[in-house]
Amino acid sequence: MSKKDCGNHESYYRHKLYRRIFACLLSLIILILFVILVIWLVLRPAKPKFLLQDTSIYEFNLSANPNFLSSNIQITISSRNPNDRIGIYYDRLDVFLEYQGSQITGVTGLPSGYQGHNDVNVWSPFLSGVAVPITPYLSDSIGQDENAGVLLIYIKISGKLRWKVGTWISGEYHIDVSCPAFFTVANGKDNGGLTPFRFQKMTACNVDV
Repeated sequence: MSKKDCGNHESYYRHKLYRRIFACLLSLIILILFVILVIWLVLRPAKPKFLLQDTSIYEFNLSANPNFLSSNIQITISSRNPNDRIGIYYDRLDVFLEYQGSQITGVTGLPSGYQGHNDVNVWSPFLSGVAVPITPYLSDSIGQDENAGVLLIYIKISGKLRWKVGTWISGEYHIDVSCPAFFTVANGKDNGGLTPFRFQKMTACNVDV
């Protein structure tokens, strides 16, 4: 057999070995992904459930020419992990207020941390905005709502979370939470020295992950 033939055989067997190694690695990766998928489908992670428990408005004042809104509001909001076998890492949670799609307070960060199976976390942050510029349309709308005796604002939470199954921890997922807060507004700003805004009831929040 010539040296040329030997070289061709060696090249053939080398390529055949590489193909087998590649096929084994590919099969291993597919098997690992399949196992993760099966575990994921069996466990079926449920989104955390958020509940707006209370909201107290200490300041909600408009000024005209130009239009500014100053507010100081405390909320009490809870989060429950409904999963029996899956934990949740909250890497970041930022909360703020919206009125008719416009942000009216600065962003307040909630404590990050781990939430175990069926655990409940409760936060009571203050949300404030000092002389936040708003459009004349929003200013008129707030005035109309107060005159009508009702006010609807939204508590918004935006952040990142990860799932934990045993020792396995997923990548980051974005979470958006929206909680409607409905108030009645008493006639007269002073209201006998009492806060004119009255929070009506606890409200379940919409959660997107």
